[in-house]
Amino acid sequence: MSTEQVADATVDEQLRAGVVGVGSMGENHARVYAELPSVDLVGITDHDDDVADRVAAAYDTEAVSLETLLERCDVATVAVPTHAHYETVSTCLEAGVHVLVEKPIAETVQQGRELAEQAHDAGLVLQVGHIERFNPAVQTVAELIDDLDVISVAAERLGPPVDRVAPGNVIYDLMVHDVDVVGAILDERPHSVAAMGTDDGQYATATIEYDDVVATVTASRVTQKKVRRLTVTARECLVEVDYLEQSVLIHRDSYPEYLADDGQSRYRHESVVERPRVDTGEPLRNELESFVDAARTGSDPEVTAEDGIEALKTVQLIDRLAMGPSDDADDESSRGPEVEV
Repeated sequence: MSTEQVADATVDEQLRAGVVGVGSMGENHARVYAELPSVDLVGITDHDDDVADRVAAAYDTEAVSLETLLERCDVATVAVPTHAHYETVSTCLEAGVHVLVEKPIAETVQQGRELAEQAHDAGLVLQVGHIERFNPAVQTVAELIDDLDVISVAAERLGPPVDRVAPGNVIYDLMVHDVDVVGAILDERPHSVAAMGTDDGQYATATIEYDDVVATVTASRVTQKKVRRLTVTARECLVEVDYLEQSVLIHRDSYPEYLADDGQSRYRHESVVERPRVDTGEPLRNELESFVDAARTGSDPEVTAEDGIEALKTVQLIDRLAMGPSDDADDESSRGPEVEV
């Protein structure tokens, strides 16, 4: 169903949704679609028949072939491995289906651009699954930041080793979330990037330069504590975001002073701490509601294909700088430890 046809539907009419790939993330998409009153989960598909049957039974839908699924649905999540994003998303768009593709948008920037052009030409929504954009704490900071004179941003996405034999690249799996969030809240594109990595690609840190702001992003699978934190340093205040607790703290009017106490000097540092209201909720539900609404109304999605391409460009560069050039790296990967974007 094209954007125009979906937009013509009444607000009360359910859109038919499907999920392509029901691993851990895809299954969560199926769960949320099944919960949304504005959506009818009409089917799922997966290369593993046993997994597909189990997930379909859990959410009262059917496991079908990709061809059959695309004949049934108006919107679909694509949650297959990254190497299959391009072909799968293109197939969905050819069938006239609006797509939310899990991050990254594709394996290469060129593939992402081709998918964006295909969706545009077909009048279809192509949204990229950068889920942290829909974290209520991040949305609260995005509303605050226009009133701040920001100096720097720091993001940490750290945790212990995952229970997998071959975990994915920490830059593409974890750091990409914060690269996207920082670019979104600043509403800027980076000028230059410097990066370093260690421990076989399981720890990386990057410094990203914007117009008047420097951002530092760190991702790790070798840190023995789970941390999901964003800190914004502005001339007016310091803003701390905890992604896990969905909390925001604003530190203002910080000042030191020395007090006399029984003839001895004592140092004290005080500040005013504000706790803005954060409307907590499940980021994935917020994300899928936004996607379905964009498909229904024909509006631009919250995270566009172009946003996904920009995030992919930056993390590809970070990966090349931090982990060293790969065999198929292009010429710009060899320009040194810091390069312009």
